[in-house]
Amino acid sequence: MQDFFETDIYNYILTPIIYIALAYIAYKLITNIINHALRAKSSLNKNKKRIDTIRSIIKNIIKYIIIIVTLLLILGLYHVDVNKIFAGLGIGVAIFSLAFQDIAKDFLAGMAILLDDQFDIGDNVSINGFRGDVVAIGLRTVRIKDYKGAVLIIANHSITEVINYSLNPSLAIIDLPVSYDSDLNKVEEVINNTIDVINKTYDHLKGKVELWGIEEMGDSALMYRVVVKTTSTKDFEIERKMKKEFTIAFEKAKIKIPYPQVEVHHE
Repeated sequence: MQDFFETDIYNYILTPIIYIALAYIAYKLITNIINHALRAKSSLNKNKKRIDTIRSIIKNIIKYIIIIVTLLLILGLYHVDVNKIFAGLGIGVAIFSLAFQDIAKDFLAGMAILLDDQFDIGDNVSINGFRGDVVAIGLRTVRIKDYKGAVLIIANHSITEVINYSLNPSLAIIDLPVSYDSDLNKVEEVINNTIDVINKTYDHLKGKVELWGIEEMGDSALMYRVVVKTTSTKDFEIERKMKKEFTIAFEKAKIKIPYPQVEVHHE
C-alpha cells in the first residue's frame, strides 16, 4: 500500500514538476542558441532592429510550442486520452475560433506586423495616438514605452493606426523671432555664422542646416525659419540645442528677441 502511494506521488506530483522543469531548461537552452546565432548575424547585418524583432517572434513561438507539448505530456500522466483530443481537434478548432477569436486575430496581426515590416523593436512609433519606442513585439501584444517611462501594452489586433518615425530622417525646425526694428542683413549674417558652427560641431545631422528665410510676419516679430535633417528621432534634441545656440548668438550680437506686447492708443 505504501509502495502504491509512493508511486502515485511520483507519477502525479513529482513527474509533472520534472516535465515543467525540463521544459523550462529546454526553452532556455533553445533561446540561448537562437540568441547566439542571431547575435552573430546581427554583427554582420546593419538592420539590427529587424533581427531583434525576428528573435522576439521566434522565442514566442517556441514558448507556446513547449507549453503545449508539456501540457500534453502531463495530461498523458493523468490517463487523459490525448488521441481523442486530436480526434476531436476539428470540433476543438471550431470552439477555439469562437471562444478565442481575439487571440487568433492577435496572432495573425502579429505575423502581419513582421511580414509587412511595419515597425521593429527600437523604432519610435505612434500607435493609436500613443508615441514611444517599441520595446517588445509578441504574438499577442506590442509594448511601447514613451519618454516618461509609461508603457502601453496593446493587443496586436487593436492596432489600427501606425506612424513610424524611424523609417526616414527626421526634420528639425526652429523659428527665430527678431524685432521689426532689427537690421535684417545683420540678423541673417549672425544666423549664417551660427549655422556654420552647427554644421561643423553637431552630431546626428543628415545634411547642412538651411536658412529658409522669413517664415512669418507676426504681431510683434519677424520669424526666421531654420531647418536641418537629422538622424531619426533626434530632431527634438537638435532643436533644443540649436535654440540655445541661436539665443546666445543673438545676445552677443545685441539682436533683440521680442516678446508679445499690446499697444494701447488713447484719444
